[in-house]
This record gives sequence, C-alpha cells and structure tokens, in this order.
Amino acid sequence: MNLLQILILAIVQGAAELLPVSSSAHVIVAEKLMGLDPTAPEMTLLLVMLHTGTMFAVIAYFWKSWRATYFSSGAAFRANALYVAVATVATGVVGLILLKLITRVVAADMPNFEIEHLFGNAKLMAAALAAAGVLIIVSSRRKESAGADLTLRSAAWIGAVQGLCLPFRGFSRSGATISTGLALGVSRRRAEEFSFALAVVLTPAVIVKEGYRFYKAQAAAGAAHSEALMHLVGPSLIGMGLSFLVGLLALRWLSRWLEQGRWHFFGAYCLCASLVVLWVG
Repeated sequence: MNLLQILILAIVQGAAELLPVSSSAHVIVAEKLMGLDPTAPEMTLLLVMLHTGTMFAVIAYFWKSWRATYFSSGAAFRANALYVAVATVATGVVGLILLKLITRVVAADMPNFEIEHLFGNAKLMAAALAAAGVLIIVSSRRKESAGADLTLRSAAWIGAVQGLCLPFRGFSRSGATISTGLALGVSRRRAEEFSFALAVVLTPAVIVKEGYRFYKAQAAAGAAHSEALMHLVGPSLIGMGLSFLVGLLALRWLSRWLEQGRWHFFGAYCLCASLVVLWVG
C-alpha cells in the first residue's frame, strides 16, 4: 500500500464517515478498486488512524454547540448525559444480540468467527445501503416540530437503531440515527448534535477493537511482517490528518443540507450507491 492509496482512502473515509452514506461501504469498494484486501492487517492499522482523525473532526466541529447545549448548566449536563447513556446501552444490547444471532445463523457458531468476515459481502452491503437510503428519504418527509427535543424514549430508539448499524457495513450510522431522530419528531439540529455525540462515545470502542485485531494479526504474522507494517505508521498519520480536514468539510456539508431541507438527497445517493456496490462486487 503506497502513500497515494492511503491519501485516497483518507479522503473517502473522512467524507463518508461523517456524511450519511456509510464510510465502510465506500472504503471497502475503494480498496477493491485499488486491488487492496479489506481484511488485511495493514487495512486495520489504517482504519484505526482514519477513525481517530474523523473523531477529532467531530469534536472540533461540534464543540461550540455542545458547550452551549450539553455544558450550559449542571442540570443540562446531567440530562444530556442520561440521554447519551440510555442510547449507548440500547446500542450495546441490540449490537450484542445481533452479533449472537449472526454468529449462530450465518457462521454456525464458529469459534473464531468475527463480524469482519462479512465485510466483503457485496449483496449485504448493497442491501444495507438501500435500507439506509429509504430511511433517510422517509424521515426527510417528516415536518419539523417547533421546539422539539429529545426524550428518554427517543434516545433509546436512536441508540437501538445505532446498534442495528454496527454489524452491517453499508447501513450508515449517522444517516440512521439522525433519520430516526427526525422520524420521532426531534429537531434537525438536536438530532444531528445527539447523533455525533453518540459517535464520540462509540468511536473509541471501535478504535480499541480494531487496534486489538491489528495486534493479534501482527503477533500471528511474525517479526518480518510486523516490521513492514510499522513502516505504514508514518503515512497513516498523514492519512489521519487528511481525514480530519476532510471530515470538517463533510460535517459542514451535512449541516447545511440538513438545515436547508436537502436531507433526502443523501438517501437518493445511498440508493444509487447500492447499485454500484452490487456492480463492483
């Protein structure tokens, strides 16, 4: 994997991770088009770096509005922390149940099965992209209620839908959670802020999981291969910086289209992308 390939993946990840179009589906398609193996250890290392870059982009972009909403007072912080906690618990419960079901039904309880084994399934990715597209389009037709805010019920539903996104590459996390908020009557800005607050909570766990997968792959590959992987750290850091900058631009684009009533365009894109994934796959 050369520097140009890393920079291309950083741009794809930085944009698609934060736009409601599924970063994983786009990154996997980009990797296949460049002849790279999505399951290779070097891909895991790069994804750790790129996820870190987009996480910092989210923090930098939303910090001012979070400070006004989440940290305006002790009562506001406690209320919003409770919403985030409820949604995160719902995500964990739904995600674990789905993982158990997939392991039993798809993998026949294989002991070494990991959900990443499904990442190359083009039909599954295409179906998830199409489902996300339909959800985005349907939610965009819901008229915004004046002063609508989160409740424990809506937070739990948003978290549960986020849990559905975890095992299915192509089912956009941001697209699904924002759309669920809109469908439940939450205001656009509030749904967006809450969706990415959940992302900041979830992303470190994803980074740790990917880092552990990289560590296991590195240990199994031997010293020579491990040394070759370490040479990718420098280029991956450059990729992380680029994903941070692209992520900031993507968030600005998302916010503008959401506020201007153009949310459904992202849904139409997901439907078209699902056809492309089927073709490439």
